[in-house]
Formats: sequence, structure tokens, C-alpha cells
Amino acid sequence: MASERDLLVAAALFLFALISHSEGIIGGREAAAHSRPYMASIQVPEGENMKHECGGFVIADQWVMTAVHCLPTGPNGRKVVLGVHSLSEPEETKQTFDILELYNHPDFRVLNFDNDIALIKLDRPFSASEAVRAVEFLRAGGTNPGTDAEVETAGWGSLDDLGSRPDRLKEVVVEVFSSARCGRGDYFGRKFTNNMICAHKVCPQPCDQPHKKEDSCDGDSGGPLLYNGIAVGITSNGGKKCGQIKKPGIYTIISHYTEWINNTMALQPDAAPDQSA
Repeated sequence: MASERDLLVAAALFLFALISHSEGIIGGREAAAHSRPYMASIQVPEGENMKHECGGFVIADQWVMTAVHCLPTGPNGRKVVLGVHSLSEPEETKQTFDILELYNHPDFRVLNFDNDIALIKLDRPFSASEAVRAVEFLRAGGTNPGTDAEVETAGWGSLDDLGSRPDRLKEVVVEVFSSARCGRGDYFGRKFTNNMICAHKVCPQPCDQPHKKEDSCDGDSGGPLLYNGIAVGITSNGGKKCGQIKKPGIYTIISHYTEWINNTMALQPDAAPDQSA
């Protein structure tokens, strides 16, 4: 007979296997390789290696959009990686960039993450390919998705509240949640502003899925929320735990910042300054 210790070890290994093979994000699935060529991985130094910290997405040949809270200490050795599906496997499509400039929205509020939008200028333009390409984003005057509209998001963020991370890009389809309800006291209250969209997807009862709720999670921040293939939001924040029924994911509404985006990008030179002098 197996000893009690052997049974405990087996149970621990089984739990680890369940976590490691979870479907990703919260209740999502693995994306087809390079099917979202605009996705960016913002990585931070960890010893001699780089570790995925946040998401982002390419909006122009030298520009990546993300969330302010993704780079709390500024560039500080961080790099932007494009053209990858797996974070660990060598891929010929991979392009790595230094951060030339970081532009955080001046009205970002750390207390409720209002105006959580930032622009990264890469140290050089990317080389366009099937694996690296900019995505269109919604501008002022465009129509944002209404309540119950299906939207998509993707990232390399946590699979669950235990913090396990996927190696390959995950994606999920969620639904826009009522802004009026998200602003209620039992949801986000005054933390929720008109610069935000909230979205998640709850499995209808009876639910035969492993996850009762689909959502973005830690590490997905900075990635895009897409509606009909156009980026309409930036993954910002939510509850202290991912997948909570009354804490849908919160996304910054991109179209509210058209003037700031245009001004920021227009005022900057198109290439890195000459360092040879």
C-alpha cells in the first residue's frame, strides 16, 4: 500500500498538473501561433534573464500602447518583445527592442487607475512580417461596444489566482458589462469612471466548464480589448482576485484619448537620436 506521504506527493503533483494545463487567462484558450501579430510582451530583468511583466500592442511602426501601471519605475532596463507566441522557445520571428521613450498619461490616478494609458516609443521601427503588425485602434467619434457586446482580449497573464503563468499566448472572448452596474457600490463604486469599460463572461447555469467566469488576469495588463478586430480598450485592472463575479475586468477606453495620442506621437522624431557624437 502507498504511504500517507506518497499519497500527499501524488495529490500535490496532480494539483500542479491541473494548474499547469489550465486553459489560460481565466477560462480562455491558447491562441493560434502569431494570429495576433500586434501583441507585445513587456519584460523586466530578473537576474540574467528577462521575465514577462505586462502586455502591450503595436499601433504604429515604432509605437506600442500599454497601461501606465505596467511600468511603475519607468523603463529601468525593461524591453519590449514582438513576434513571439512562446515566451521561452526560440522563434525566428522574435524582435526585441529597448524603450527609447515612455509617455504616461499625465492625469493617471493611482487610486483608481483612471486614465491608465501609456505610449512606448521603441528604439527603432519594427520589421513588418506576418508575426509583427500594427492593429487599428478606435479614435474619437467611433462607436464603442455596448452592453453584452462580445469583445476579445489576449495575453500571457496568470491562469489563476495562484499566479501560474502560461508560456504561450492565451486569448478569451468576454462580454461588455453594464457600466451602470460596474459603478454600483457592490461592484466598483466611485472607482469606476466614464473612461472605463468593464467586461467578463459568466458561464450560464448549470455550468459544465472548468471556470465559472472568463476574465483577464495579472500580467494581461496593457494588452488590447478588441471589438470587430479594432482595439477599443486597454486591460487595466479589476478585483484583487481574477474571475470574481462582481469584479469584472476593467479596460481603459482608447477613443477618449485621441488628442493626447496624436499630440504625443506627432511631437516626437521618427527615429532614435544619433548617439555617435
